[in-house]
Amino acid sequence: MEDKKVVLELKNISKSFPGVKALDGVSFTLKKGTVHALMGENGAGKSTLMKCAFGLYDPDEGEVYFNGEKVHFENPRQGLEAGISMIHQELNPIRRRSIAENIWAGRMPEKKIAGISFIDHKKMYQDTQKLFDELHISADPKTQAIELSSSILQLGEIARSISYGAKVIIMDEPTSSLTEAETVTLFEVIHRLTADGIAIVYISHKIDEILQISHEVTIMRDGCKIGTWPANELTEELIVNRMVGRQMDNWFPTLDNTPGDVILEVKNFTSPNSMSFQDCSFTLRRGEILGIGGLVGAQRTELMEALFGVRAVKSGEIYKNGEKIEIHSSADAIANKIGLLTEERRATGIIPGASILDNTVLAKLKAFSNKLGMLNLKACREGTDQYIQAMNIKTPGRDTRISDLSGGNQQKVLLARWLLTEPDILILDEPTRGIDVGAKYEIYTIMLNLAKQGKSIIMISSEMPELIGMSNRVMIMCEGHVTGFLEGEDIVDSRIMQLASKVG
Repeated sequence: MEDKKVVLELKNISKSFPGVKALDGVSFTLKKGTVHALMGENGAGKSTLMKCAFGLYDPDEGEVYFNGEKVHFENPRQGLEAGISMIHQELNPIRRRSIAENIWAGRMPEKKIAGISFIDHKKMYQDTQKLFDELHISADPKTQAIELSSSILQLGEIARSISYGAKVIIMDEPTSSLTEAETVTLFEVIHRLTADGIAIVYISHKIDEILQISHEVTIMRDGCKIGTWPANELTEELIVNRMVGRQMDNWFPTLDNTPGDVILEVKNFTSPNSMSFQDCSFTLRRGEILGIGGLVGAQRTELMEALFGVRAVKSGEIYKNGEKIEIHSSADAIANKIGLLTEERRATGIIPGASILDNTVLAKLKAFSNKLGMLNLKACREGTDQYIQAMNIKTPGRDTRISDLSGGNQQKVLLARWLLTEPDILILDEPTRGIDVGAKYEIYTIMLNLAKQGKSIIMISSEMPELIGMSNRVMIMCEGHVTGFLEGEDIVDSRIMQLASKVG
C-alpha cells in the first residue's frame, strides 16, 4: 500500500476498570483514506481503545495525536467537533422522530420570525437530502426512524458523522444487524468515503468482511496489541490463529460433574424476525453446563429470552422431562422451574435503590404472599439470609442497598434471586461480565456446585477461556443459526472461532 498521511495515532494507551486492565500499552496508527480493521475476541479491548480516541474514556496512560497534533478530548462532543466520529454497535435513534431530526439532534438549524427562534425544518430536510445524495442513500429525510431498516439507520449515522466534518469514522460491528444486501450497500458507501480521504476504523469479528474491505488489520488479545499486517497478507486461518493463540490459564475449577439424562429439549425455535434466531434445536442434560458461544449478532441472548418467554416465537416446541410444555411469559418459565440471569446486570437485573432483601425475593413474591397478597416478611428474611451466608455475599446485612455492593456481590444476589425459586434449569447470560477475577472464580464454583447438585445450566459467554473452562458441552451460533456442538477435547479456541465465524 502506498504511503499515506497518518491522521490518527494512539501511543501506549492503557486503561483499567475495577478489577480489569482493559488496555495495556496499546499503540495504533490510522492513515488517511484507508480502512483499518481492528480485530480480536470479545473483551480484547478493541472498543475501549477507540473510545479512548473518541473522548468517551480518558486513558490512564498514553497519548492521542490527531493530524499530527496531541489532543485530549474530555468528552465525545469535543471528539466530534475535532473530526472524529464513532458509530456504536447498538444504534439508539429517537424512534418517533424523523431521520433528519436524529442526524441534527442538538444542533437543528433555526430561523427567526418576529424575533422568536424556530426550528428551520425546510433547511434541515434540505441539508439532510444533500448528505443523502452524496452518500447515495435512498430514504426520505422526513421518515420516522421506527419505520426505517437497520441499514438506513446505520447509513444515517454515517451521514451524521459527515455533517460534523468527520475525517475519521469509527464503526463498531457495523454489519451485526444488516442483511447481505445491506452490507453490500454499506461497503459501497465506505469505498466512497475513503476515496474522499476519510479514514475508517472497522471493528468486526467477521473475517470475510475484514479481508474484503480493509487495507490494514490490527489484532488485539487480552488488552494488548498482537500486531498490524497488510490485509492482503492475511488469510482466514492466520487471523483465527492470531486472535486465539494464547496460553490458557487455569483459572477455573475442575469440572467433575457428571451430566445425566436429557431434561430439556428445544425443537426448531424460530423467531418472527427473520434477522433473529431461526430453526434452532438443542438438548440440555441434567447436571450439565451447556455453554453457548458466538460472535456479536449471533442471537444467543434472543434465543434464550424466547425460551424464557419474554420474546416472541413464530414456531417451535419445548419438552421438559419428555413432556411438552408451553412458555409464553416469564411467569410460565418460573412455573416450569426455569430461571434467567440477564446479560445487563444494571439495566435489567438489579433494582439499584432497593435493598438486598428486596432484590433477592423479587422472583418469588407470589410464593411468599398469602391469599390476601400480604408478604410473609419472616420467610423473606430467612431466605435472603440463607443465601447471603451460602454464597458469601459481602454485606453488612440484608437491608443494605444492592447498589452499594461490588459487581461480583451484586451478581451473587441475582443468582440467589433465582436459586430461591428452586429452578431445575438456570440460564446465565454473560454471568461474569464486569466483575473481578476473584469474584469470577466464586461464580464458577457456585455454578459447578449447582451442576453437581443436579441443576442444569445454560451459560452464554463471549469469553473464550470461560466457554472452554466451564462447559461440559458448547453450542455455537452464527447469525441466528446453530452451527455446531463441541464436547470434551473438541472444545478448543480454533474450533469455536471457526464455527462462530463460518471459517473452514
